[in-house]
Amino acid sequence: MTVETESNAKVIVDKALASIGDIATLPEVTIKIIEIVEDPKSTARDLHEVIKNDPALSVKVLKVVNSAFYGLPGQVASVDRAIILLGLSAVKNIAIAASIARLFKGKRISEQFSAADLWRHSLAVAVLAKSLGKLSPHPVMQDELFVAGLIHDIGTLVERQSFPDEFSEVIDQCLAGDGSFIECELSTIGADHQAFGLGLTTKWKFPRHLCAAVGYHHTPESVSDEVKNMAMLIHLADVMACQEKVGFYLTAQNEEISDALLEALGLTSEQVEELRGELPELLEEAEATLSSS
Repeated sequence: MTVETESNAKVIVDKALASIGDIATLPEVTIKIIEIVEDPKSTARDLHEVIKNDPALSVKVLKVVNSAFYGLPGQVASVDRAIILLGLSAVKNIAIAASIARLFKGKRISEQFSAADLWRHSLAVAVLAKSLGKLSPHPVMQDELFVAGLIHDIGTLVERQSFPDEFSEVIDQCLAGDGSFIECELSTIGADHQAFGLGLTTKWKFPRHLCAAVGYHHTPESVSDEVKNMAMLIHLADVMACQEKVGFYLTAQNEEISDALLEALGLTSEQVEELRGELPELLEEAEATLSSS
């Protein structure tokens, strides 16, 4: 992408983010939770004080904590206990996930796909990324990976709201084989879903590694070493989910899993294939835990 094209894309992204409503605004409680967890001086009590004042969020946190997803022994009856058992970061990620889920609602995005398809694909990438993170010898927080997978295509929601006709056209072009999804986005909208997602997560003041995974999951080699592992894992999970045609599968359907990518992550093709077989069960479990309804 040339400097001029990048500059034009930034103008398009900024204008879109300024014009959309619900998507551009995370619930105040979620923003407060992110601020608390990112502040090294914060304590578990600070986080508990915020969550307990939002009954709906408290219920969601406890639902996730008590699900098979975490596999904790016994039932956790209080948010305070959940924070002690899981830590501030994990509870922050549950709050983000619960907030994000509500955005994946609405009418069809094209004749072929619905908003629920976007959610299903995002969930698939989230569970695959978390599982790949467990297999990779390089240290990455699995909870952070799950959230990164969940929000990796958040930019498509901005496109859907700001450019509904153009977004539908991108889908038609991609299905007709007129280029990769990103190529069709750039030629039709002028910016791709990574750019819209990076703009949105930056506006939300998300941590840098989450912004990098959202903004560069198709080009993970272009980010700094500090956040590269997460971006590469999201890229791999995204390609796997698209190859399996889970939900909205167009964004990475033509991309391959390279030996170089697996080597960089310390993974084998056998591990990837085994995980493919586990995807339906993992996805079912995640859908039960994090229903967008």
